[in-house]
Amino acid sequence: MSYQNILSTRVDKVAVITLNRPEKLNAMSYELAADLDEELGNIEGDDEVRCVVLTGAGPRAFSSGGDIHQMVKSTPEEMAARTDKRREMNWHLATFTKPIVGAINGIAYGAGAQLTTMLDIRIGCENTEIQFLAAKYGRANSTWSLPLVVGMAKAKELLFTGRPIGAEEAERIGLLNQVVPSSQLIDSAIAMAKQIGENDPRMVQGIKKLLDDGVGTLWRERFDAEQNARKNKLKANSPREGFKAFLERKGIS
Repeated sequence: MSYQNILSTRVDKVAVITLNRPEKLNAMSYELAADLDEELGNIEGDDEVRCVVLTGAGPRAFSSGGDIHQMVKSTPEEMAARTDKRREMNWHLATFTKPIVGAINGIAYGAGAQLTTMLDIRIGCENTEIQFLAAKYGRANSTWSLPLVVGMAKAKELLFTGRPIGAEEAERIGLLNQVVPSSQLIDSAIAMAKQIGENDPRMVQGIKKLLDDGVGTLWRERFDAEQNARKNKLKANSPREGFKAFLERKGIS
């Protein structure tokens, strides 16, 4: 399907989505967010896609944040309607059934920084710079997502100060899973996505749901949830055959 604000391609079992407004540093207009949400809906129903890679077009930005020019020109009624819809889009992204690997190719500011916190895995490069700007322009975001990535104390520091975080620090505090040269970024993200895609998709998606649903619950409740899932939704068809196939892939007889 063709979109105006994103590009979507397939590499084997991986869907690569590119935020495609490089002239605006991939600012998150309402239309871009809607295109992204629609494509994620399509991918969710495509059993051939096991994992998603999300990146930004051009050498400078993953996403510079919300499209403030569009916001300034919008009426209060338009802003209210779009805000409600964007809230649902964000929740869809955060709870997306399949893993999403972010290739953070440049700046990720404001809403772009928040977007990174909703992804499962983030790979950056020397051009990556992340900045949570909401407090600087009188708003609040990422309070529900950032602490899960970097911990409460560090999240407070980054949200209160709004200071930029470079790639090296971002990796050190867990905001990035790894840092690679920019020339290798998209290939590294796709390679990781392919590695994920080689595993049993029912288990990968089930594990993701267990992890996400367990946020805020007691440790024992998380333990019980995993046991219940293994007896029901994540019950192996044949553990013996599963182990046998695993050994065969490893070349062990």
